[in-house]
Amino acid sequence: MTEPKPDQGPRGGVTPHLTIPSRGAAAAIEFYARAFGAEEVMRMPAEDGERLMHAHLRINGGSLMLADEFPEWTGEADIKPVGVSLHLQVDDADEWWGRALVNGAIPVMPLEDQFWGDRYGQVRDPFGHLWSIGGPQKG
Repeated sequence: MTEPKPDQGPRGGVTPHLTIPSRGAAAAIEFYARAFGAEEVMRMPAEDGERLMHAHLRINGGSLMLADEFPEWTGEADIKPVGVSLHLQVDDADEWWGRALVNGAIPVMPLEDQFWGDRYGQVRDPFGHLWSIGGPQKG
């Protein structure tokens, strides 16, 4: 097991901690790196050698933690993410949107200029998590 270093933890605020179904945590890390520019800070494999017990990523200046699901601990299997969206406020929403779609995200709400002044849309990642992407309107 890898011992986390002090600089590997979240830097403050609220840090989402995602449960990834179907032993997909390693694939999720790869997707988040390609789609959202995630940088892997650390990962800790489970004792079974097949799942990830914990991983910490940095995306767009913030922290994201994730793990495979462990139904033997939680009593739940094949968890379906609902009720939460992860928001990315970025300089160029179109660039982030395009990168997410090219890497397998599915559009849920089209990326468009919104009445509140942002360019905003929502995508669902291949693991079921909803992401919103917002940035300044162009022009």
